[in-house]
Amino acid sequence: MRLRDTWLEVDLDAIRHNAAAFCREMGVPVMAVVKANGYGHGAVETARAALKGGACCLAVATVEEGLELREAGLQVPVLVLGLSGEAAWGPAVRAGLTLAVADGSQSDSLRRISREAGREALVQLKLDTGMGRIGARSAEDAVRAYRELSTAGAVVSGAFTHFATADIEGEEALAYLHLQAERFSRMTEALRQAGFSGVLHASASAASILRSECRFDLVREGIALYGTDISGALGLREALCWKSRILFLKTIAPGETVSYGRRFTAQRPTMVATLPVGYADGYRRSLTGRAEALVRGRRVPVIGTVCMDQILLDVTDVEGVSLGDETVLLGRQGGQVITSEEMAGWAGTINYEIMTGISARVPRVYLP
Repeated sequence: MRLRDTWLEVDLDAIRHNAAAFCREMGVPVMAVVKANGYGHGAVETARAALKGGACCLAVATVEEGLELREAGLQVPVLVLGLSGEAAWGPAVRAGLTLAVADGSQSDSLRRISREAGREALVQLKLDTGMGRIGARSAEDAVRAYRELSTAGAVVSGAFTHFATADIEGEEALAYLHLQAERFSRMTEALRQAGFSGVLHASASAASILRSECRFDLVREGIALYGTDISGALGLREALCWKSRILFLKTIAPGETVSYGRRFTAQRPTMVATLPVGYADGYRRSLTGRAEALVRGRRVPVIGTVCMDQILLDVTDVEGVSLGDETVLLGRQGGQVITSEEMAGWAGTINYEIMTGISARVPRVYLP
């Protein structure tokens, strides 16, 4: 039973629709990225929806995230994109998760853990073509890692990289993406010559949509799976709607102030609505003085400092406003919509951080 008057509605049909659009348009298999609790939407539920839409496999950031999917009964291939410490390898191997590895230095440990688990270790090679985080940095290093891992009995099922500038406009960003793609091609060609036969993938959402030449054998769909349509051509649907309810109404006189720091002073008789949501829920304090919400299909300003558990709205101009009115913080109401990109602009961040930052204390309600 949901008790809070602040909640997220997640449209699973939108996620199925988006996954199907990628499967139809990409020309290669689609990996659904459900890390960070499915970008805040709920990992297990969104994974199931994406698979129903045609995705062939899943990706997460940590072994714990992968184990959550296995415990929910999902048995499709799951790639752990981030490096994992040796303590996590045993549970990962036993669960049949695919580990990302940057080199072969711990091949002996993998061999031992595989023997103890009674099954082969599944791994994919991470290649650093210019992101500068993790991965083999040369063809020689990649081949050495492949040989060491193969000798240790690990199944090297793929090799992948990540583009640093795929979502940035301009000739310099495009040139760097092409440089990374060329490096990836050279490194993976050396791997092929050494006997490697796994899948190759480099493109996440932006590159998969904007750079068809970089799709290789597989594309990884993360942020776009949840409805961010970079090109506007795929007809993607946003899956998330963040809602709350008005729990208190009052009218303040000109000159009165509200909330911490007295950052808002009424210039007229002002009707103020209080909502039970704040920065502990992921509604960022940096939205203070910038954000809007939707009440009865109208945009209204968020006034005063965003608190840990409450925010205030100026609803003076909303006809018929009353206690219990449903308010949309992020998403659509009537003919108005507040997108994750718009909220990110108000907060001075990116929409990834908005979505993943909605805290666990906000209940998720799944629409079939």
